[in-house]
Amino acid sequence: MPTPLTPDPSARARAPIAGLLRTIAVVGLLLLPGCAAPGLIGAMGQAWEDQKLIEVLAQYDGLEGKRVAVVVNAGLDVLYEHPDVVSQITGGVTQRIGSFVPETRMRMPRDIVAWQWSAREWHTLPYGKMAELLEVDRVVVIDLQEYRLNPPGNRWLWEGLASATVGVVEADGFDPDSFAATFQVVAEFPRIKGVESSQASREAIEFGLLAEFIKKTSWLFYRHEEPKYPDRYRPGLDR
Repeated sequence: MPTPLTPDPSARARAPIAGLLRTIAVVGLLLLPGCAAPGLIGAMGQAWEDQKLIEVLAQYDGLEGKRVAVVVNAGLDVLYEHPDVVSQITGGVTQRIGSFVPETRMRMPRDIVAWQWSAREWHTLPYGKMAELLEVDRVVVIDLQEYRLNPPGNRWLWEGLASATVGVVEADGFDPDSFAATFQVVAEFPRIKGVESSQASREAIEFGLLAEFIKKTSWLFYRHEEPKYPDRYRPGLDR
C-alpha cells in the first residue's frame, strides 16, 4: 500500500544547512567594511528569494483510493530515436503516483507495456473499453507529442524538449469514453541554453529530460512543492 503524502525529505535536509549558511553569512557581514555590507545583503537576499519553494495543490485529485493505469503513447518517429521512452515514462510516472497519492493500486508498468505490444491497435480503442480491459478505475493517458534532445536540424547543441497531452479516463464517470480532465505538460533540459554536444553526454541529457518530464507529469496528481521562480531557481544549491 503506498504511503501517504509526506513532506519532501530533501526539504527537511536543506533546513539545517540553510540555517548554517545564514549564520556564516551574518558573521561574514560583521567583518566587512560598512560600504560593502548593504550590497552584499541585497545580493544574498535575492539569492534566498530565488531559491524559495511554494506549495502547489494537485490539479486532479481523483486518483486517491482508485485502481490506476498509466498508458503512454508515442509516435513511430519518437520510438525510432528513443525505443525505451514509453517504458521509462510509464515506470517513472507510475512509481511517483503510487508513492505520493494515498491508497492507489497501480497496475505494474511491465504489464501495461506488454499489453500495448500484444494489442497493437490499443490506441484505437474507446477509453472506456481500455479501462475495462486493464481492469482499472482510472487511466492516465500520456500522449507524447514531441520528444527530442537537440534543436531541429542541429546535432551540435543539447536542447531537450518533451511535450505531451495528459488525459484522465474515469471508468465510472459520466462519459468514460472522453477525458474527464486534460493537461498540457512541457519539460525542457538543460535549463541553460547553448550547451554544446561536447560538454555533456547524451545519456546525461536524456536522463535529465526524462526526470523533469516525469516529475512535471506526476505533479498534476498530488500536492507538492515547486520553485517560486522556476527561471531563477538553481537546484544545485539545494544539494
